Amino acid sequence: THPADLPTYAFQRQHYWPSVSFGRPEADAVGGAGAGAVDAAFWEAVGQADLAGLSETLDLAGDDARVAALGDVLPHLSAWHRERGERSAADAWRYRVVWRPLAEATVPALTGTWLVVVPAEGADESLVGDVTAALGAHGATTERLVLTDDAATDRPELAGVLRDAVRRAADAERPVGGVLSLVALDERPHAAHATVPTGLVDALALVKAVAGLADGVPLWSLTRGAVGVGGAEAPVRPVQAQAWGLGRVAALEHPRHWGGLVDLPERPDDKALARLVGVLAQRNPGAQPPRDGVEDQVAVRASGVFTRRLVPAATGGARPARSWRPGGTAIVTGGTGAVGRQVARWLARNGADHLVLTSRAGERAEGAADLRAELTALGARVTLAACDVADRDAVRALLDGLAADGDTVRAVLHAAGVGLLAPLSECGAEAAAYVAGGKVHGAHHFEELLDPADLDAVVYFTSVAGVWGVGDHGVYAAANAHLDALAQRGRARGVPAVALSWGPWAEAGMAAGAGEAQAPLTRHGVLPLDPEPALVALQQAVDHGDAHVVLADMDWERFATVFTLSADRPLLREIPGARPAHAPAEADASTAADTAAELRARLAELSATEQEQHLLDLVRDHTAGVLGHAAPQAVEARRAFSDLGFDSLTAVELRNRLGGATGLRLPATLVFDHPTPAALAALLRAEILPADAGHTLPSAADLDRLEEALALRAGDDIARTRVVMRLESLLAKLHRGDEPGSGEPAERDGAVAGLESATNDELFDLIDRGLGLS
Repeated sequence: THPADLPTYAFQRQHYWPSVSFGRPEADAVGGAGAGAVDAAFWEAVGQADLAGLSETLDLAGDDARVAALGDVLPHLSAWHRERGERSAADAWRYRVVWRPLAEATVPALTGTWLVVVPAEGADESLVGDVTAALGAHGATTERLVLTDDAATDRPELAGVLRDAVRRAADAERPVGGVLSLVALDERPHAAHATVPTGLVDALALVKAVAGLADGVPLWSLTRGAVGVGGAEAPVRPVQAQAWGLGRVAALEHPRHWGGLVDLPERPDDKALARLVGVLAQRNPGAQPPRDGVEDQVAVRASGVFTRRLVPAATGGARPARSWRPGGTAIVTGGTGAVGRQVARWLARNGADHLVLTSRAGERAEGAADLRAELTALGARVTLAACDVADRDAVRALLDGLAADGDTVRAVLHAAGVGLLAPLSECGAEAAAYVAGGKVHGAHHFEELLDPADLDAVVYFTSVAGVWGVGDHGVYAAANAHLDALAQRGRARGVPAVALSWGPWAEAGMAAGAGEAQAPLTRHGVLPLDPEPALVALQQAVDHGDAHVVLADMDWERFATVFTLSADRPLLREIPGARPAHAPAEADASTAADTAAELRARLAELSATEQEQHLLDLVRDHTAGVLGHAAPQAVEARRAFSDLGFDSLTAVELRNRLGGATGLRLPATLVFDHPTPAALAALLRAEILPADAGHTLPSAADLDRLEEALALRAGDDIARTRVVMRLESLLAKLHRGDEPGSGEPAERDGAVAGLESATNDELFDLIDRGLGLS
């Protein structure tokens, strides 16, 4: 059986649960328990090593000799059954990233002004000039914005610099068509936080600055050698891979301002630069989007253009290249943490001679003494080392001490790391440094200080956040993408390295447990990994010689629905079951056009009031259908969708239903942008009858409702301030008779929009200044 979520709205004395059968399968409905039930009972008894239950299933009651013989073999059979199940589960979790060639096409012309943001370091490099020239040669007006060489701040002035450039472009009647960032090329350590590159900090500042511009100005991030497209090609500049991890999160958090990621070869020729222009032109204002959607993670090479895809990577029972067993000394960084403990136990069970568990606290870590005793009982010698792996000198001292004692390090399992959950708008150099210290620099220190010839395995524990992006994981995704690239480069150089991009572990890690941390992930289709099969997956990856493998237990249909909520995500196109949620349910374009024409004709026969009611009934009817209500009367017209019980999944379903019913191409964020059925009905009317809806003034009833709402919010000073500021601006325009499109009112409208999005602290400051208090 499959558990169903409780409704998030109050019980309404109507049947909510779908009609499902909790009985035996159809095959067992006639003639008692069928073969399926017998098999299930047999394997359940085997799995639990239940001799009595197995004897009963096999009708061995009273046959003591056969029961005794069965008891001798049952432990081995049970272990085999468990291991087979774990291997099967681990195999189903495996995915890998591949690069698919894209068909060559005529390079379209660019339009408008393109802002090319260049790092201070390398501003005069030939690549910068070549890229700028290529944009100009294909129709763009370019303006180069060179950052200053003061990397001690998070560049708060950058937003103003961009706004000024946008204003200049508008004055020249060449509005900005896009922003192309080359800041990731700056790999120098940041002046204030040496554990992160200056380019990453500048990329963070640029994402925040572009998010403040008008919708439709896409930000593209350019790297060089940050990814490898397969075959003999591996990343040559893993540091720049951090921009890819960051960009994947920016695409989720700022979909209306994100363009994509493009990687160039070390020395791009004219043909490669022309291909770059073709990629950028996908989001050029006025351009027709590609038929199959915008490719937003692209590598340009001399042989063509390649796009990034995630694909299943089950071993399919293939014979591994080796069967690794840990010997000698194995280092586990973060060894006393939740994941590190699981790994240490697994190493000890598999014959590791000497385990070195590093952490900042060493023997003082909570539970360290008990862990040592447990591992010692399994036959391993244990060293609990206090070592901050972000500190190169500390790592060198650790390795020198082991060498002096005659211990040769044969394996490193790098599980150290910290998470920081915050949107990109709240992250800067300090946040990036906090995450990158142990995870990124620790990996680099071991890579540089150990002899690859002595190593049997180097395993980097990374996250799916670096593979496809996760909201609020921006700097964490950047660090993990760096390690993924580092492993691929190491493998190409002969180091037995592998990066394992894990989904959440069920009993360890940041999303451990079944509480608040795990519940949202599960609802969105990211299921927790059981530790035992996870460790089997680790063994498989090492044995099969993977350089990078993704290990995640996914409900792809549910995940894709949420993941593609705000935009198409080509990354998942080759995953079975990951149906793109951006494609509405209407049959085809002609059917949609006929539906829209029919509805428009029907509405034309109605009065304005009747039109509003007809569309409201339509919205309420489909809302009831999505939520499982028996009648639309259960849906209150002015109650928020969030209060009615909507989440990301039901929001997409309603969007698809209304798209099919109206013939309109509606955004995936429909119910969040128009949060009540009444507001949504008003949007539909404006879309279907734009000429009429555009000249409709608020009715007296609308004003009455506004007055009532303000009265109810009498104690909410901030909310009332926002509304009052907007109303005062509208009244001032009416009194002056401002014409739309004039310069001064447009600036006032922009100021009002800024006030509406201001933080509470900013509004308090404004009020204090207005009252002369500051």
